[in-house]
Amino acid sequence: MFRFGASDMLFAYLLVPALVVLSRWAQTRKRRDLARFADLQLLDRLTATVNRRGQTAKTVLLIVTVALLVTALGRPQFGTRVETVRREGQDIVIALDLSASMVAEDIAPNRLQKAKFAIADLIDRLDGDRVGLVAFAGEAFVQSPLTLDYGAAHLFLNAMDLDTISVQGTNLGQAIAVALDLFAETDRRHRALVVITDGEDHEGEVDDALERAREAGVRIYTVGIGSTEGVPIPEFDAAGRPQGFTRDADGTVVTSRLDETTLQTIATRTGGVYYRASPAGTEMTLLAEELTAGEGQEFEAEQVTLFDEQYQLFLGLALALLVAEMLVSDRRRVRTLWAGRFK
Repeated sequence: MFRFGASDMLFAYLLVPALVVLSRWAQTRKRRDLARFADLQLLDRLTATVNRRGQTAKTVLLIVTVALLVTALGRPQFGTRVETVRREGQDIVIALDLSASMVAEDIAPNRLQKAKFAIADLIDRLDGDRVGLVAFAGEAFVQSPLTLDYGAAHLFLNAMDLDTISVQGTNLGQAIAVALDLFAETDRRHRALVVITDGEDHEGEVDDALERAREAGVRIYTVGIGSTEGVPIPEFDAAGRPQGFTRDADGTVVTSRLDETTLQTIATRTGGVYYRASPAGTEMTLLAEELTAGEGQEFEAEQVTLFDEQYQLFLGLALALLVAEMLVSDRRRVRTLWAGRFK
């Protein structure tokens, strides 16, 4: 089977007839100009050494060379082979906290936006790993199933905000449980859960979820967002304008702080690692390296037909013709009669 790998380049074939027309026009213009310069008898003597056949040959060789170069640019392919392509990687689920405390501004621009930037950065660093998203606050649900389509994962991530979940609070236990359900059909040796939160668990269901994660062989990596000092939680109106801070029933401003102890415990008990988010985001580089270290499981294997590139043949022939054009002379030898010149 024959085909071109870069068929768009074949539009350059239009150069060939353009060069033919240009060459004919140049020859006609040259003859007309010479005819005005001198009479025909004198012109024949002045151009006696011109090799017209050689000039024509050089023009033809150049035009054919251009055609061959265009063919080479089109990446001609013929000859096929069948290969098995395998895709391997980890199964990684990322759980993002969407509780009200995530709008605290102790890390710019706020905890939630910082977390989403970090997740987007992590996804961009993956290569061949399946990624899924879980949203949680007072309850949890799957935002995106495990997929190799990182573009789709980014779209689902962008859609996550505080309005995604109506039940407020922070239920880390349910978030872990929902994430574990995504791993039901995967190889237990290549599972990882990344939980990005400020760590304030309000439900107390973490212990049971951690025991289930250990039994399932899922390593949990935690990323803490925010500061360990209490900061107020901003409130906004329907138009997104600041409306002060969240207050409790007694009118006291509610503060939120990063609970590193809980997040360190979650990571340690499942064989994972705890990272604290920083303005520079270097922790996501370390996390990506940790997640992608070692071999992964095989997700899919398929046989594909590969075509052999043959542009080298046309490129080599074009270069050979270019050398030949340089060797062809546009001049010819003329015998000169010397008799009687010295009398």
